[in-house]
Amino acid sequence: MNGDPFYSGIQLTGVRHKLEDVRLLAPVIPRSKIVGIGRNFAEHAKELGNEVPPAPLMFLKPNTSVIGPGDPIVLPSFSEAVSFESELAVVIGRICKDVPIERVDDVIFGYTCANDLTARDVQKTDNQWARAKGFDTSCPLGPWIETELDTEDLAVRGRLDGEIKQDGSTSQMIWGVRELVAYVSQAFTLLPGDIILTGTPSGVGLISDGQRYEVEIEGIGTLSNPARR
Repeated sequence: MNGDPFYSGIQLTGVRHKLEDVRLLAPVIPRSKIVGIGRNFAEHAKELGNEVPPAPLMFLKPNTSVIGPGDPIVLPSFSEAVSFESELAVVIGRICKDVPIERVDDVIFGYTCANDLTARDVQKTDNQWARAKGFDTSCPLGPWIETELDTEDLAVRGRLDGEIKQDGSTSQMIWGVRELVAYVSQAFTLLPGDIILTGTPSGVGLISDGQRYEVEIEGIGTLSNPARR
């Protein structure tokens, strides 16, 4: 297909390719922003020694952090402790602000898998999370966008070199998708293609050079990326 689904629509070309014959790119590069939500799973907050925040804890990742399926996660020289985080990503489909919960479905384009990589050592030493969460290649997205999905109870899993490390569900989120989109839109005007990361279940750990992490979300698919130093 040709075109841009967010701004100009798409046109089907009629040409088909086998999945194994093509290279998938990131399904979206946000023109504006990626808004992350921290500590949205109680067990994840607990495993890092943190309290559950009284309201959604927001941070920003730049669009230069985005990579696609199979692209290498480049471990930054300033960190010795990069952690994986399997997350459901919400893709915004239209410009919006102060969205009421009952209208949230109208502004969502779809959903994809995300890995919210975090430099844990830098997260502890810096006063804010821009460098720890926003370094280049810290936001793999993919493999595609699913436009019709019930997000109330989806399995969210993560595997390091094939071994399951994270095994949770969106039903464990403290704030659900609709609440998060409504809350984020109070602070930011959301633009088509913007991403909201909804938080990660427990089981996070470190990834090293040569290892591969897979994020699998029920109803979407699997996002897989190798790490390189």
